[in-house]
Amino acid sequence: MKIAIGSDKSGYVLKEFLLASFMNTEIEFVDLGTTDISAPSPYFEVASRIAPLVKNGTYEKAILICGTGMGMSIVANKHKGIYAAAVESVYGAKMCRAINNANILCMGGWVIGPEMGLAMAKAFLNTEFLQDLEDWRKSFLTNAERRVKEIEDKIYGK
Repeated sequence: MKIAIGSDKSGYVLKEFLLASFMNTEIEFVDLGTTDISAPSPYFEVASRIAPLVKNGTYEKAILICGTGMGMSIVANKHKGIYAAAVESVYGAKMCRAINNANILCMGGWVIGPEMGLAMAKAFLNTEFLQDLEDWRKSFLTNAERRVKEIEDKIYGK
């Protein structure tokens, strides 16, 4: 699995912890910034750089980290086909994949501690769309995903 990861200055410490934690695993993380804390990239540049790379399939998923996770989520979600979720719990990280098929996890370096961030990243990366859900919910969510894509097509064009 090839995953993009990026942060602004506020998310740098958590990003570096995640990179160190996932070293020597089957998951290949590519650090797309901020790579030098003395010259940080702002959240809107990092999210704008990474979201298209998830959309075009260069990376299967991404993790974006800013102060609260919200700025990264807002900017990433401006891109058609991107479903970025700002979450603050392991349960939220799992369910944004299972229910919403999110392809970008956004976290806040000001609000998420390192171990919690690691647990959230693992939950996000190890959960598939519709995983562990009831049949009726799977049917509903499959239809909902289709409808959301129709809404996107109306907004952005096909």
